[in-house]
Amino acid sequence: MDFSFYLKLGIEHILDLNGYDHMLFVIALCSTYPLKQFKKLLLLLTAFTLGHCLTLILAGLGWLKLPQDAVEFLIPLTILITAILNIYTIALNKPKQFGYALAAGFGLVHGAGFSNFFKHVFENIENNVVLPLLGFNLGIELGQIVIVVLFIALQWLVLKILKLQSNSFALTVNIAVAIAAAYLMFS
Repeated sequence: MDFSFYLKLGIEHILDLNGYDHMLFVIALCSTYPLKQFKKLLLLLTAFTLGHCLTLILAGLGWLKLPQDAVEFLIPLTILITAILNIYTIALNKPKQFGYALAAGFGLVHGAGFSNFFKHVFENIENNVVLPLLGFNLGIELGQIVIVVLFIALQWLVLKILKLQSNSFALTVNIAVAIAAAYLMFS
């Protein structure tokens, strides 16, 4: 299997509607950033992807073993925390609370959700694991950018058509994300 296979796999991993937890995280992450802060948002997504990649490497090499039940709880917990931080900053008109270290830390957790697959991949690759990891994580990054662009387009349409304030829209989005994350945690 080559680079393009893993690139496609990374994109599919992010855009898979059955794994909407990742989409919820990306939507919550980008919901409070205006278009003029697109570069900062991309850097946050890259920090998330780097954390995701590190977990895949550690788990794939057998250096990190986490109980899957705990990971399946922690992933929506990171989404809930992200949404709550956003709600807090919007409601109290505070500066954004989300930093690169937090994004990377949450990426570590989300990477653990896919680590069993990559452990299997590592066992079946006879030579270099760098290209599969690079392809997969680049695919994740591209998939996240697709989600961000679609979300920003939807946000623009909603704000123009419904004449909502951007904070009202972001607050509504984050409340919905928080509810969905809480459901995922306890379902």
